Amino acid sequence: MKKKVAFICVHNSCRSQMAEGWAKKLGSDVLEVYSAGTENYPEVKPLAIHVMGEAGVDMSTHYPKLLKDIPEEVDYLITMGCNVVCPYVPCSHSEDWGITDPLGGPIEDYRKTRDIIKEKVEKLIKKVENSNS
Repeated sequence: MKKKVAFICVHNSCRSQMAEGWAKKLGSDVLEVYSAGTENYPEVKPLAIHVMGEAGVDMSTHYPKLLKDIPEEVDYLITMGCNVVCPYVPCSHSEDWGITDPLGGPIEDYRKTRDIIKEKVEKLIKKVENSNS
């Protein structure tokens, strides 16, 4: 049975979107994936879409979502290190990944963020697979 995972950030425009993209690409057999933000934002950051595309993850159809747009309860709640307290979302497991927002930095910062998130998503997938066995 797939586990529901939600990646949460303030604007759902970069890090949480990258995490959603990686989790869908790498863990679709064990994860039901969502991402959301705590505040409205008009678009996913173009550099986030670009660097994920470089890695073979198409985020061209992604758009920012709010907490109300995802299931009320998930198995795994992952916050991205946004220095905000998330509204309570019922979950079995939660963790904060503490990832710095690359906004305003050069494309290399976005690539570094992309690679850190990929590594963390891979570890999450292994954790879920081990809990299912």
